[in-house]
Amino acid sequence: MELLKIDRDKCKKDGICAAECPMAIIQMDHEEGYPRLLPDTEEVCLRCGHCVAVCPNGALQHTSIPMERCPSIIKDLIINREQAVQFLRSRRSVRIYGDKPVEKEKIQELIEIARYAPSAGNRQMVNWRVITDQDKIHRLAELTVEWMRFILEKGPEAARAPYFPAIVTAWDKGMDKVLRDAPVLVVAHAPKEALNGMVDLTLTLSYLELAAPTLGLGTCWAGLLQGALHSGPEIKKVLGLPENHPHHYPMMLGYAKPRYYRLPERKPPKIVWA
Repeated sequence: MELLKIDRDKCKKDGICAAECPMAIIQMDHEEGYPRLLPDTEEVCLRCGHCVAVCPNGALQHTSIPMERCPSIIKDLIINREQAVQFLRSRRSVRIYGDKPVEKEKIQELIEIARYAPSAGNRQMVNWRVITDQDKIHRLAELTVEWMRFILEKGPEAARAPYFPAIVTAWDKGMDKVLRDAPVLVVAHAPKEALNGMVDLTLTLSYLELAAPTLGLGTCWAGLLQGALHSGPEIKKVLGLPENHPHHYPMMLGYAKPRYYRLPERKPPKIVWA
């Protein structure tokens, strides 16, 4: 089956698709002036859809990227600079969650949004594990505290964070400061074949957390659990991660209890212009 089909009635021969193709496998036919795919390059195509997205006339059809699944950009929904800045600055790490369970449909929707994040070579190798079992989430927090105790007692001093003692003490008093009694734990993970796996899943989790507030949800990166996951196979087994998936990061998810009314300041950027 031909990978690209050109509607010659719509094509204006402007060459935009050829210029946009990241792999340079779309070129303009010198005789007829229409774009075409170079011979024997179908395996090289990233299936990124840039050629479909950039054509102003809808003249290009890609077999792997059906036009009906590529909606037009709605101009009225494009946010301006001020809206974008406030939206990005208003992102918060939520550490207090309501008792309300999160609907499966909302979690699914967030993951559907997150899959549009960029990935190396457009390979889209991020997998998801969603845990809503409170006993399992509690057990993961408990194993993380055990890991912290070990670090404090026998581990190298460089691995001891100054807040470890306070978190362990809080746990002993019945307070979970590891996973914060979150109703959902979402874990993005990727196989070892994903050479930029950590970057890929970080980007996709960022998409998820930015979309979460639109559904009334809050998120927090579970860094303590991530540290414990790197310590040994036992906790990875409890989490259910495949052995050949070395790239992973967990994120807490739930209905946010607090509301925020201001945009906190951050340190100024350190920039070297060269």
